[in-house]
Amino acid sequence: MPATERQATTVTTGEPVPARNERWRVWPLLGPAFVAAVAYVDPGNFATNFSGGAAFGYTLLWVIVAANLMAMLIQSLTAKLGLATGRDLATLCRERLPRPVAWGLWLQAEAVAIATDLAEIVGGAIALNLLFGVPLAIGGLITAVVAFILLGAHSRGHRPFERVITGLLLVIGLGIGYMLVGSGVDLDGVAGGLVPTFDGPDSLVLAAGILGATVMPHVIYVHSALTPGRYGDAVTAGLTAEGRGRLLRAQRIDVLVAMGVAGLINAAMLIIAAQLFTRGDVADSLDAVHAGLGAKLGTGAAAAFALALLASGFASSAVGTHAGQVVMAGFLRRQIPVLARRLITLAPALAVLLLGGDPTKALVWSQVVLSFGIPFALVPLLWLTSRRDLMGGWVNRRTTTLAGAAVALVIITLNGYLVTGLS
Repeated sequence: MPATERQATTVTTGEPVPARNERWRVWPLLGPAFVAAVAYVDPGNFATNFSGGAAFGYTLLWVIVAANLMAMLIQSLTAKLGLATGRDLATLCRERLPRPVAWGLWLQAEAVAIATDLAEIVGGAIALNLLFGVPLAIGGLITAVVAFILLGAHSRGHRPFERVITGLLLVIGLGIGYMLVGSGVDLDGVAGGLVPTFDGPDSLVLAAGILGATVMPHVIYVHSALTPGRYGDAVTAGLTAEGRGRLLRAQRIDVLVAMGVAGLINAAMLIIAAQLFTRGDVADSLDAVHAGLGAKLGTGAAAAFALALLASGFASSAVGTHAGQVVMAGFLRRQIPVLARRLITLAPALAVLLLGGDPTKALVWSQVVLSFGIPFALVPLLWLTSRRDLMGGWVNRRTTTLAGAAVALVIITLNGYLVTGLS
């Protein structure tokens, strides 16, 4: 078959779009969602999932499943926004919203970036301490430096960065899978955990933390920035309805597979904790989880946990730094040196480590903060993707917009219950 028939559309800076007879050759189009998926298994997830499983058994498993389904919808919308417009969510908010609203969203996004950085840096520091005895503050600095190195792969193109991040995601999955095999699974417990319920105010806090750790606000921004550079800005202009449909299917497969992997990893964390630990047991911190795994499953499981946590801290920190740059460039049309930005967002994490605060509690509460940040990214995303004048043929179907609105309502309601329960 001639090359001109094998490739229906080749975008300016991106990948070839499969032609009619190669519609299932989507592999070259996959990748952006796997970068986003790392943020869904960051150290904050380790803290909330293991804490939730240890304290409440399988009770909050349904929260992980529901949050992951929400994540699939949200990340599919943000990827589509980038494909359709060639611009990211932060840039479109600056262009389409009144200036005071855009500035408010920017300030909120920066607060989310700080909470995200806290989880990633603290998680990496704990992992280095568990593996090599590195002091926590030094471990935090090492994690930040490694994030710079990993982010350097992005300067060489999307593929090197995607491969590095996906490789670290694989390390996380293998580590958690190894522990799951050792702990086993209670199928009756899984069935019971899929029934929506809570077990007091503390479970509500952890549910909000799980939600914030799973549906990450900063990744809503960064995923919309990954797809234009990934596929090229000529996508909208150059595709027929059929070609657009094929590209959308490829993007949805990317999201489904990547978010599915992240969801399985999160569920496995809670299951491991539910199987091995009980309420009031030793799993009240990541250090205690590491020690408990060593006592119950052996040193191999403890090492697997620490390595998975380290890979999570390194990968999610690199993605978080990139997300911070996307947010500032989009909302303000300005960029500051990555080092300066990193030092600003690094300060709260180092303060926690230097002042002797409880790292695991800091991780959990950082994820609660992220839960409050989700609607500020999700509502503009829904508004923009439902506008035909912006999206053209890529515009949301009415059912998609309604589903997104329902997700936003659930998150806002959960946050409202959380505020009421803590007041």
